[in-house]
Amino acid sequence: MKIAILDDYQNVALTMADWSRVESKAQITVFTDHVGEPDAVVARLQPFDVVCVMRERTPLSREVLERLPRLKMIASTGPGNASIDMQAVRERNIHVTATGYRSAPTIELTWALILAAVRNLVEEASSLRADGWQTLVGRELSGRVLGVLGLGRIGSEVARIGAVFGMDVIAWSQNLTPQRASQAGAAWVSREELFGRSDVLSIHLVLSDRTRGLVNGADIAAMKPTSWLVNTSRGPIVDEESLLAALRSKSIAGAALDVFDTEPLPAGHPLRNLPNVLATPHIGYVAEDLYRTFYSDAAASIAAWLDGR
Repeated sequence: MKIAILDDYQNVALTMADWSRVESKAQITVFTDHVGEPDAVVARLQPFDVVCVMRERTPLSREVLERLPRLKMIASTGPGNASIDMQAVRERNIHVTATGYRSAPTIELTWALILAAVRNLVEEASSLRADGWQTLVGRELSGRVLGVLGLGRIGSEVARIGAVFGMDVIAWSQNLTPQRASQAGAAWVSREELFGRSDVLSIHLVLSDRTRGLVNGADIAAMKPTSWLVNTSRGPIVDEESLLAALRSKSIAGAALDVFDTEPLPAGHPLRNLPNVLATPHIGYVAEDLYRTFYSDAAASIAAWLDGR
């Protein structure tokens, strides 16, 4: 049996869990680079019986799955994976497993981005490293307005922390009610008010057909020239061209982003170089304890499947 571990960018999968039960029955190959084109994915995976995928890094579409006759199991990290065509999986009797998950790392990174953005931490640290000193004037969060787009598991915690910072927390989403907003410590507002009032607008929605492109040009145009847009959810929730136009024209102060339409973000992409963008490479869930949960659960599920064959 041959097992592929995909997109292990940091080359840590085999050190984050005990794979001995798997290694006693199968050969493991770890790929630390990323391929995304269907033909390249198929070429890579054709020799393997089991694939371990990290979150949604490598899409397993119907087009790909139908060309992998040897594939019998997919071990996916996280509780669900929207990039796997589950109907095609069921038709081909491929066994799919999930793992445990905690949202704390993403919540923490959201606030790391917010704080770094409003206090110019990257610029000031770079100045100090270059033998310089203070170059910019930051902004306080206390007394400012935090807008939260989506008050689910992550958004509610982001809202709670905003209140601890002394921020006025407002929220809106398509299904949010004033009662649910109040329970999360936020005031329900209209969509227009959310974008118009927020000093920091943080996005916490699941990507779906309904939320793809939800944040459009009109929403971004309604934001204040001093406001920051923060996205640690999924890139396609925000219309990228509209965001780029606002950043180039400086109609908003900037964007703090951990997610993008295409990942990894292509070399030379403008979001890599615009001065009012603070960007990180989708590391919201890339934290040691969560990685140990991901890979330990994946290894256990693969070992159990191998034992049952």
